[in-house]
Amino acid sequence: MSERTNLSVAQGAALSVGAVLGTGLISLPALAAEAAGPASLVAWLALIILSAPLAWTFAALGARYPDGGGVSTYTQMAFGPRVAAAVGWCFYFAVPLGAPVAVGFTGGYVSDVLGGGRLTELATFLVIVGTAYTMNWFGLRVSGRVQLALSISLATLLVVTVVAALPHARMDNLTPFTPHGWTGIGAAAALLVWGFAGWEALSSLSGEYRDPRRDVPRATLIAVAVVGVLYLAVATVSVLALGPALAGSRAPLADLLAIGLGGPVRIVTAVVAVALTLGTVNAYFAGASRLGAALAAEGALPARVFGTQRRSLTFIFLAGIVAVLVPFELHTAALLVTGCFTLVYVIGTAAALRLLPAGGSRVAAGVAFVAVVVLLWLNGWPALLSLVIAGGALLYQAVSGRKRSRPSSISASSTAPNPTTSPETDCERSPA
Repeated sequence: MSERTNLSVAQGAALSVGAVLGTGLISLPALAAEAAGPASLVAWLALIILSAPLAWTFAALGARYPDGGGVSTYTQMAFGPRVAAAVGWCFYFAVPLGAPVAVGFTGGYVSDVLGGGRLTELATFLVIVGTAYTMNWFGLRVSGRVQLALSISLATLLVVTVVAALPHARMDNLTPFTPHGWTGIGAAAALLVWGFAGWEALSSLSGEYRDPRRDVPRATLIAVAVVGVLYLAVATVSVLALGPALAGSRAPLADLLAIGLGGPVRIVTAVVAVALTLGTVNAYFAGASRLGAALAAEGALPARVFGTQRRSLTFIFLAGIVAVLVPFELHTAALLVTGCFTLVYVIGTAAALRLLPAGGSRVAAGVAFVAVVVLLWLNGWPALLSLVIAGGALLYQAVSGRKRSRPSSISASSTAPNPTTSPETDCERSPA
């Protein structure tokens, strides 16, 4: 169990918002519009509505079982250590798959300023991922205060963008509303899971509150409201102000600021995007390197490859380089990662149905479970990767036949990276 740090409702809400806000929003409006056109706004709204029962489910678990382990802890309690290890695998292998996507979002902003297209984007990837690898190799961390400041900077940028571009909104840009048919909404929703991953961090923060049963639900409601307003505002203004040009944009926030403010805003947004992505990738690498070593210590991964933090870190770094060279479109690569996120949510909400008592929280868990199962189906064939990863975890453990003589240590480091549970704590949580 985590040592209490007397986290207030306001601090908890801010940290929860920071855990959800991330690199995705700098490009997701364009990718969603490419999949569904103006109807992508329906997908945004659907994901915001889904956030309420999903966030409430993890908050209820955290309030009832305060622990820093998050989803893996609850999965182990409900289904045993082997399924918990499968959750750990989904978290862990999502990192090298997700790093090229996260940096790809930012690479669009850098190439928007410097030119060079794909070569500039690859250079951006190598610089950011190489820097994160070096920092973690030598034990350097982005402090919780810096990580939280980056999230606040992103939120501020979003507000400024909305205010600046709103006068240029045109209702005519809503037509045609469904250029790719209504099925495009489902495709956009599956993609948008990237921007909403992080609600499971609510349960990991629960042990830090002064009174988890009272404070966790309050912080959750505030966080859901803030994230929902920010996301829907940015998505709506993007569609109304940029119109058809949104679908092909690699730097939609820069485009919005350019039409609203003019001047060197593209440089500013590129700098913010790089700083935000470096902080996020560093947090992912820090948490995942620990997660891989913990999985190896429990016999859930081969110790020869993953047995130390540096070995685990090196695997993530090299696998990320391989992933960026695979000729997947950004849209497809993002779906491969969101499939892993969604499967974790499926398992997490299923655990909640077994652990939570009858009542409103279990009803919310049931609603969330059905919704994330639908999202996994909407993810399409890329979701098969998440099933292969989870199946691989179960198969490896069955074949290795190693015995666990103590409670699984993977639960201590298997939740989504977030600014931190305390302003003085380093960001050492792994991805979801």
